[in-house]
Amino acid sequence: MRIEEFSEGISLKRSVDSGTAEQRRVVQEIIDGVRTGGDGALLRYTEKFDGVFPDSLRVTEEEMNEAYGALSEEEISIIREAADNIRSFHQKQVRNSWITTDETGSLLGQKITPLDAVGVYVPGGTATYPSSVLMNVIPAIAAGVERIVMVSPPGKDGKLNAAVLAAALIAGVTEIYKAGGAQVIAALAYGTETIKKVDKIVGPGNIYVALAKREVFGDVAIDMIAGPSEIAVLADETASANEIAADLLSQAEHDTRACSVLITTSMELANQAVLEVESQLESLPRKDIAEAAIRDYGRVIVCSGLNEAIAAVNELAPEHLEILTAEPMEVMAKIRHAGAIFIGRFSSEPVGDYFAGPNHVLPTNGTARFSSPLNVDDFQKKSSIIKYSEEAFQKNQAKITAFARLEGLEAHARAIEARKPGNGV
Repeated sequence: MRIEEFSEGISLKRSVDSGTAEQRRVVQEIIDGVRTGGDGALLRYTEKFDGVFPDSLRVTEEEMNEAYGALSEEEISIIREAADNIRSFHQKQVRNSWITTDETGSLLGQKITPLDAVGVYVPGGTATYPSSVLMNVIPAIAAGVERIVMVSPPGKDGKLNAAVLAAALIAGVTEIYKAGGAQVIAALAYGTETIKKVDKIVGPGNIYVALAKREVFGDVAIDMIAGPSEIAVLADETASANEIAADLLSQAEHDTRACSVLITTSMELANQAVLEVESQLESLPRKDIAEAAIRDYGRVIVCSGLNEAIAAVNELAPEHLEILTAEPMEVMAKIRHAGAIFIGRFSSEPVGDYFAGPNHVLPTNGTARFSSPLNVDDFQKKSSIIKYSEEAFQKNQAKITAFARLEGLEAHARAIEARKPGNGV
């Protein structure tokens, strides 16, 4: 983990993984196959890639109840409390339609409408991501989406992970299918005999899922093409090197391309943090992954003062930002670009991953400069409302026709003139 001084132009950007030519060819072949072959193709690909041919694609109520019963009371209680926290946060994001009128009686407004159907992809196999279920499903429910479809690849036993199914039951989604990969992305986008198409697909996946989402975008909406996880810790001399190292490693263990950065005003803290990272790595179960990430993408940036450190953060636009300084709220007010901001030593990044309430689906790879966390707005669309009064029309019709002719659109101008007194009814 190298130590360097701040310089303008620093970046967290890693090359976007657009897959190999062969991977893109395979994904296109899978999408075409499911689009024309429906359930049969979906089942064949599930057998080919997941090693299982499900008796049925849809998860039954009995399977969900069995999964729920397989978890301990403590585990269920924790998932329920996390769901309550996430629900409470996202319900505050809900927008309402609005209408305003002016002195002429014209009516203008905005109509908020939830999407009809959303597909939620949850990674499967050996992984367990009940938190991903909660973070993707709950905002959609808060937005008012009526049909939420969850999909996840089955294990070798033909079942989905018990914690994932329990989280789905707690979150409130019951239409669940045992299929994953590019094949189920195609099913969600275009529909099969069993799975009706959706309007938007959200949720993380491997490179084949990411490529498939990119391929079907335009026929359906998608949330984002997320890159490897990243964390920046902004710290001064008051911070603990031990805690900083633990937080940096919490992201490094995700992926060999995960990025962990310490931005500090203290060279002493920088040196201590590097030693702590090296020490803590030794006992990590996922040491090989974290060690590679720290070696290739770990950095310590030493700044001359807090203003320079804040400038560094805004340049990086990190997915996760922790602020560990003497006056963190003052620092937070000057941050312009970060996916999620964690303030103070008790706001360690995993607090946000699992329990606090804000969404953990965040913009990566510098896109926090212009993107936001997954939220209720992502599951709603907006329609403009225009009801012009006769008085306003007569007042402004000449300006509108002039603007139309400025653009060379004569039919636009004539559509206005057709409504002038004496022209028609």
